[in-house]
Amino acid sequence: MSLPEPTTDVGRAGLAAIVADPARAVVAVDFDGTLAPIVTLPEDARPVPGAVDMLTALAARVAAVAVVTGRGAGEVVALGGLDAVPRLRVLGHYGLEEWYDGDLRSPDPVPAVDEARMRLLPVLAQAPRGVHVEDKQHSLVVHTRPAADPAGALGRLTPVIERLADELGLEVVPGRLVLELRPPGVDKGIAVRRLLDEVDAAAVLYAGDDLGDLAAFGAVEEARNRGLLGITVASVDPALGDAPAELAARADLVVAGPAAVVEFLKGLV
Repeated sequence: MSLPEPTTDVGRAGLAAIVADPARAVVAVDFDGTLAPIVTLPEDARPVPGAVDMLTALAARVAAVAVVTGRGAGEVVALGGLDAVPRLRVLGHYGLEEWYDGDLRSPDPVPAVDEARMRLLPVLAQAPRGVHVEDKQHSLVVHTRPAADPAGALGRLTPVIERLADELGLEVVPGRLVLELRPPGVDKGIAVRRLLDEVDAAAVLYAGDDLGDLAAFGAVEEARNRGLLGITVASVDPALGDAPAELAARADLVVAGPAAVVEFLKGLV
């Protein structure tokens, strides 16, 4: 199977380094929109066919394989059947949690999230039908995709939720028709940096689909400045029109959604 060619010199060098010496490579991927298609209800997300087998094959060849997600680590393991993948790390809540070999390490949620949970109730009571909150314990995600006018609902709710977050010392992180309230100081870039610090890596690949993955792209770019080789991959599903342009513009390689991500990584194996 031939691999698609990155559009950047640094991306081509990163991919070549992983192929040449997989035992010193780290492969990290997002879950929603990257391994699993975007769906209306978060609990309906499942990896595309072949994803678990692909992760298993990668885990046998590279220094470390990780799923880096804004969801809870245990939730992603359960949704994806990822406990079948040996040596897989699942970094949940942007790295606040880590699941490995059946063991989940998770801190206590910050009190501000509990306060936000209560204060969101009257806000959502006046929101358009379909708008709902995904409670991730460590953070809260407001979804507008099911609304009749998802973008309009998101635009109306954004200033209200930003004010609430500011009052509580939380940050608002936008995504694909979502707004997430979470504690400051956590992101996927920090999670990827920590992973690279723990592994004797010479090369790194990161694949993602949303604005939250830009921080992980930044971690790969910083690693390249330190002498590692790396490649960033953007998952852009052509059937959806809400993929952030910033991610594709910054990626070394763009592929057409989760099925294409899995095929690319199968080819890498």
